[in-house]
Amino acid sequence: MKYQWILFDADETLFHFDAFKGLQLMFSRFDIDFNRDDFGHYQTVNLPLWVDYQDGKITATQLQNRRFQSWADKLKVTTHILNSAFMTAMADICCLLPGANELIFALKGKVNMGIITNGFTELQRVRLEKTGLKDVFAPLVISEQVGIAKPDVGIFEYALTHMGKIQREQVLMVGDNPHSDILGGMNAGFDTCWLNSENSALPDGIKPSYQVTSLAQLQSLLFAT
Repeated sequence: MKYQWILFDADETLFHFDAFKGLQLMFSRFDIDFNRDDFGHYQTVNLPLWVDYQDGKITATQLQNRRFQSWADKLKVTTHILNSAFMTAMADICCLLPGANELIFALKGKVNMGIITNGFTELQRVRLEKTGLKDVFAPLVISEQVGIAKPDVGIFEYALTHMGKIQREQVLMVGDNPHSDILGGMNAGFDTCWLNSENSALPDGIKPSYQVTSLAQLQSLLFAT
């Protein structure tokens, strides 16, 4: 195999992330029937906050609080309570993407595997425990803990400090987000693989080393290199 290290994104690369389903479950626990219109309104607030977070303009805590502010006001609870309830609901519905389990165990013992994620600590650790993968990935680099989010090259440099003596060309970064995962990995000097399950157009200026539409295809590619 060409690579000594494979670094994975978490959400929609290894784990399915169904925010609508998670929010439905979370709000049902507050006796609220959360519908698609509610989700649309939530996303008009949430998505720009994620852009600001990835650009380093706001912190993880600010993102977590601001996205639930209007609901906190309606329900007369704190944004912290709602955010924690959302993380719990997302952990309750967590599942691996198709092919993830097979890929991980095919690679285990043959290559070192780590995770670099902009997701939040409370959710990432629980999901790894629930899926029996908590001892598979090291380092587990979470932007909330490091204080830097992808695509900032600093989070990739942080990961390198926990990977021993390694040449950058021996590292492959795998992710579904062309901006945070692929451009970030490129800027860090890694080879990159875009998991493009929707067959989306590649943004200008971003050129991954590989593109795959599934984790099964990634597995075939890796064992052919």
